[in-house]
Amino acid sequence: MKVKWTKLGMVFFLLLSLVMTGCFIWQYRLPKAKPVDETVSEEVKEVKMCPRFPEPLPLQHPIPLLMEALEKVDVLLRTSIDATRLPAMSAILIFNDSVLWNGNFGRMNGSDPTSPVPSEYTVYRIASVSKIFPTLMLYKLWEDKKVDSLDDPLEKYVKNFTIKNPSGKRRDHDLKFVSDGKDAQIQASSVTLRRMAGQLSGLPRRLRSTTLLWKGTTQTAVGLLQDDVLVADPGTKCHYSNLAFSLLAHVMAEKVAGTDYQSWVSENILQPLGMEDTGFEFTPEIESQMAIGVYSSGLPAPLYDLGWYRPSGQMYSTPADMAKLVMMLLGAYYQQVLQPDTLKTILTPLFRCDRSYFANQTGTPWEVNERLGYDIIRKDGDLDGYSATISLVPRMKLGLVILMAGIKPDEDLVDKAYSYLLPAMESAFRDARRVLTPAPDPVPYLGYFTYSNITFYEIKADINGVLSMEQFGPQVDTMVPVKYRTLKLSYLEDRVFRVVFEKEYPCELKVNAASVSLAAQDGQLFNFYIFNKNGLSPGFDVPGLNTYKVARIPRKPIFTV
Repeated sequence: MKVKWTKLGMVFFLLLSLVMTGCFIWQYRLPKAKPVDETVSEEVKEVKMCPRFPEPLPLQHPIPLLMEALEKVDVLLRTSIDATRLPAMSAILIFNDSVLWNGNFGRMNGSDPTSPVPSEYTVYRIASVSKIFPTLMLYKLWEDKKVDSLDDPLEKYVKNFTIKNPSGKRRDHDLKFVSDGKDAQIQASSVTLRRMAGQLSGLPRRLRSTTLLWKGTTQTAVGLLQDDVLVADPGTKCHYSNLAFSLLAHVMAEKVAGTDYQSWVSENILQPLGMEDTGFEFTPEIESQMAIGVYSSGLPAPLYDLGWYRPSGQMYSTPADMAKLVMMLLGAYYQQVLQPDTLKTILTPLFRCDRSYFANQTGTPWEVNERLGYDIIRKDGDLDGYSATISLVPRMKLGLVILMAGIKPDEDLVDKAYSYLLPAMESAFRDARRVLTPAPDPVPYLGYFTYSNITFYEIKADINGVLSMEQFGPQVDTMVPVKYRTLKLSYLEDRVFRVVFEKEYPCELKVNAASVSLAAQDGQLFNFYIFNKNGLSPGFDVPGLNTYKVARIPRKPIFTV
């Protein structure tokens, strides 16, 4: 097969390249077609490297750079211990489904010099980290279709719920919902379930005339709200509210699940995850396993009961149990409470907060900040004598839990720890060996293909059956360095393959006035056609690049000018 290229043909080819994506699109920006010298490939300048966020691949230890980062985290936490103000601390780092590192510092009882060092099984109060559990309850009831929508208004479940909202503007098109077969009107800026779980409900921090030790009922709480005021129009401002989480938890338990909140959490979250040392009641057995929380003076803090506000901060746990929770949230634990799509929804930030709030974004129930381009999704808690934090970097499948008995340091330990961990993990992922899946039978995919006789590809298989695709043709040969012309295809399912770059690569290759995007190709899916009577696939599509009908050709073309 011969293809002859005249000068007019070359100009036509270059112009056509401007508007076509091609199979495995090469994105050109050519202001004017010019003769291309054969040595042009030497002028390629490699700049920004991709992928920007490397895939979290399995790691083979030891990794020196990661070991160095973990040592820095160890020193950071160890030097934060203060015999008076912060006598005990435990931390655990999770990657995907395994514990990457754990550290325990100080003494369980700072006033007793014979007291042992804490361990991953030492019990700490987790304070507002408890707010994760009402959120999990909401999403589980929604997933089980017991809650119609995360954006249902609270009035749908509590008929006599009212609260003044002077900041809201009544709209002509009020939302509707059905309650007991009757239509009811709800103002568009209503207190919804998702907003309650995301610090966007506008509800006050707590009920007026109450403390966190209030022992009232949900019915009484709703009554107290009838003459209260929202601090912000729902959905418009981040505002921290213990009231919102406690009210959400009790209403979901009593009105939807038909039980009490603590029983539901125990049966549907703690028991399935095997979180045996996590709960609400401070029994003598639990107290014997606890690190002693202290005030800044060093005096021990009482383990008081939060009463009706229990869902917002009553719980205790251990680093080992919290590691199970992190793995579940990352979708990596063997026992799942929620479906993968639901977990993605939980870990998605909801709203960008203004500068007066202590986090850049809010989620359900997260505070979200950014470090080195990664969203760090975290929940912190502070209660007399204890501090706790759980944080996730979903893009890295990474989680960090720090539990403290005492007053947390002024320095943000979580942010500082991630300043060490993120670059090290990113480097480890870039250097990790990618595991490619071979085709069940590579033969149907082998051969030569073309997109409209303009771009050409040869697909081969190595000894393990893993496919590779080499791009060739006059334009590719002059614009793309040899090491970037061959790509690997990893088998996924039913004639579908994914493009894989085995090492990092320049996001964009620049050749004089032209540019070639490699980032556009990374991760694209090849969908091969059903095999013909000869047992061969006659072609493939690349939907992500809007490229279709890439056809098989009988032999390698010969190009002449």
